[in-house]
Amino acid sequence: MAGHSKWANIQHRKGRQDKARGKLFSKLSKEITIAAKMGGPDPDMNPRLRLAVANAKGQSMPKDNIQRAIDKASGNDVDAYEEIRYEGFGPGGIGIIVECSTDNRNRAASDVRTAFSKNGGNLGETGAVAFMFDQVGEIRYSEEVADEEAMFEAAIEAGAEDVIYEAGDEDEGEPGERIVFCARDDLAEVAGNLQTALGEPKSVNIIWKPQTLTPVEADKVDSVVRLLEVLDDLDDVQNVYANADFPDE
Repeated sequence: MAGHSKWANIQHRKGRQDKARGKLFSKLSKEITIAAKMGGPDPDMNPRLRLAVANAKGQSMPKDNIQRAIDKASGNDVDAYEEIRYEGFGPGGIGIIVECSTDNRNRAASDVRTAFSKNGGNLGETGAVAFMFDQVGEIRYSEEVADEEAMFEAAIEAGAEDVIYEAGDEDEGEPGERIVFCARDDLAEVAGNLQTALGEPKSVNIIWKPQTLTPVEADKVDSVVRLLEVLDDLDDVQNVYANADFPDE
């Protein structure tokens, strides 16, 4: 996921920190509301809600915001959401997967298609890109929780498959993250084992992990970042995954 790390750092350098954080909180709140609507407001009885709340806490979302998102699910004005996956290609042929939670399928499809077409990409058919990714469990910890050796030992003992390091933003003083990968079906068990050994993680998710990364040429970096940002900013979009490998410079 090196491409994602560099994309995040580019966003920081462009002064998008506050906007990105606001968008993150909005997505986390939406996931909490959807989870509570589908499975009830008690995290102990609703695994999806429990995970959503844990992720919100990992991102330092205020408790009041979390409770408001749960309470919103009991209101009559909450629309029925459906989850849709879109796949396409960006500048330079990078593969992109877009996950949406929407109450209006036509709007979501139109917005995603427009984002691709206006920013040097093209929307593909379902399955056009997914075969280049694997769905796996991802557990993130701040690098400050454990050093490389301790994290690796804890991860293997917990039943994980791999651990990588993702650099933070030095300019903003943000620490890097140690990312643990495991089989999708083992996520709950591995996350539980790691929490016992290391404490609560920053996030626990099922993600689309690229099998290989596609190098992005220097002259296409801006256009790739622009497309990813536009997609990420869409109201219906929850997650954007890409197999882009940005040059270090």
